[in-house]
Amino acid sequence: MQRMGMVIGIEVDKIAEYKSLHANCWPEIRQGLVDANIKNYSIWLHEGEKLLFAQWEYHGNDFDADMQAIADQPVTQRWWALCSPCQKRVATRKAGEHWSMMEEVFFQA
Repeated sequence: MQRMGMVIGIEVDKIAEYKSLHANCWPEIRQGLVDANIKNYSIWLHEGEKLLFAQWEYHGNDFDADMQAIADQPVTQRWWALCSPCQKRVATRKAGEHWSMMEEVFFQA
């Protein structure tokens, strides 16, 4: 199992929309995450700084393949078409990143 965290900005005028989308997340999106070996996924909002922080546990053996399987699903592409306009990529993200991956520096179970 690998714990992963990532960050992205959020457009101020899209916060309510983003919250509503995730309060009513489509069952197919949730199942796609399960199928891609993602567990204990949460997204946190820091409204003052206009940031979203996401965390999950990856329980698979081929992260890139699992992420590609999610990306290839038409339902995921429709979901991202709704969510992406709400998000604002951080300036320091690495090439190819939408959400910017973060380094875990402390964990206590």
